[in-house]
Amino acid sequence: MLEYGYMAPTMFAGLVCFLLFGFPVAFSLAALGLFFGFLAIQVGYFGPEFLQALPYRTFGIMSNDLLLAIPFFTFLGAVLERSGLAEDLLEGAGQLFGPFPGGLAFAVVLVGAILGAVTGTVAASVIAMGMISLPVMLKYGYDMRVGTGVIAASGTIAQVIPPSLVLIILADQLGVSVGDMYLGAVGPSILQISLFLAFILVLALFRPALVPPLPAEARTLRGWALALKVAKGMVPSLVLIFLVLGTIFLGLATPTEAGAMGACGAILLSILHRRFSVPTLWQAMVTTARITSMVVFILIGATVFSLVFQGVNGGRWIEHMLSSLPGGRTGFLLFVMVFVFFLAFFLDFFEICFIVVPLLLPAAHALDINMIWFGLLLCANIQTSFMHPPFGFALFYLRGIAPPEVKSRDIYWGSIPWICLQLIMVGILVFFPGVVTGFIGEHEELDPAAVQQQLDNLVVPGIEAPDTEGGLPGLDIAPAPDFSEPAK
Repeated sequence: MLEYGYMAPTMFAGLVCFLLFGFPVAFSLAALGLFFGFLAIQVGYFGPEFLQALPYRTFGIMSNDLLLAIPFFTFLGAVLERSGLAEDLLEGAGQLFGPFPGGLAFAVVLVGAILGAVTGTVAASVIAMGMISLPVMLKYGYDMRVGTGVIAASGTIAQVIPPSLVLIILADQLGVSVGDMYLGAVGPSILQISLFLAFILVLALFRPALVPPLPAEARTLRGWALALKVAKGMVPSLVLIFLVLGTIFLGLATPTEAGAMGACGAILLSILHRRFSVPTLWQAMVTTARITSMVVFILIGATVFSLVFQGVNGGRWIEHMLSSLPGGRTGFLLFVMVFVFFLAFFLDFFEICFIVVPLLLPAAHALDINMIWFGLLLCANIQTSFMHPPFGFALFYLRGIAPPEVKSRDIYWGSIPWICLQLIMVGILVFFPGVVTGFIGEHEELDPAAVQQQLDNLVVPGIEAPDTEGGLPGLDIAPAPDFSEPAK
């Protein structure tokens, strides 16, 4: 029989073993939760009625309006991937920056930022830019590792730029407003893009042979033709960004409503580019259904696991273990950042958000950490999971569409400098929280004593103020009928 004090650590160790053996995460979480739940009932840790909360928690997941934003933004990205928007943006930006060393790389980063602000998904950005820009880069002499690295990195920008799916899920798990999470992400987004552009500029200044300019014969657009080409890609993008982000920031729409408008805008844009078809729509719907189903299954499994884990005092065990680390809040943040960074080698961001984040919350609350700042730190750290060799999803996407002459080792080695840049951003956010909190503004906290004072001073016409005995003079209230005896 397991001792009560070892139930939570044993449960956590079982989860680690399941993940190391490669079992499906959603079913591993649910199986472990149910097994330890029945075991806890047998040893008397809690009664069978404790597990009656599972149906209510599952229904709460299915009825969560915020999670509806996930299929909308996934569908938006899947449609835009085939709408021609990325082609117009990349061609115009490439022609604009092409005369300069590193110009194509600048164009890829900027277009990746714009696509991230429109779609919020990594796959759409990496696949679109890899198919369009990588052959051009290789044709005109770009270093293979620089080319693959900048494409994979620019796609991962979508994870920290609103309307990122990671930010939506983190806001739900942390219990904060998605709008505030998006506002807090403005500073890190600008910082991330600036770091990427600064790295390319350093390469262009000191190693220009790695990032050569486009030759004159490749720069076919000039003057008004170039301006119209850039506008053709920028104007629809700005309209979609306003539909998705502008309406949220202005308080005109919730993230779910903004995602629905963005999905409609993506379909309209695809029609305007004459690339809309029934197979395209069907493929986007299949992609959306697959990703959404995966998210829901993982979330239900995580709910089963977390309910039992909390029931065996796992939350208190984690809180005591993390809040007693040396260094206080700094030590906690350092441990969490290193822990999440290494977990990202094996788990994707959905699994980290649904499994790890709920375990960290009690200690974060105990240390009085700003939840939005904490969420953006986690987001910036989780972002590196898409670039980790050999399991990074951005690397998988790029490997799938790269020409045969591009070797896997070039993709892996090319990702290393960009991972370092992302870790630099995490360090900046740790030591300069204002990068996040400066865009949120101050929220006025409610003082319970002040609220009670206002209630005490409230005067309703026709009703006298309560007396010291707590009665309400001036109200003629009949006594309640007695139903203890049957009516005659």
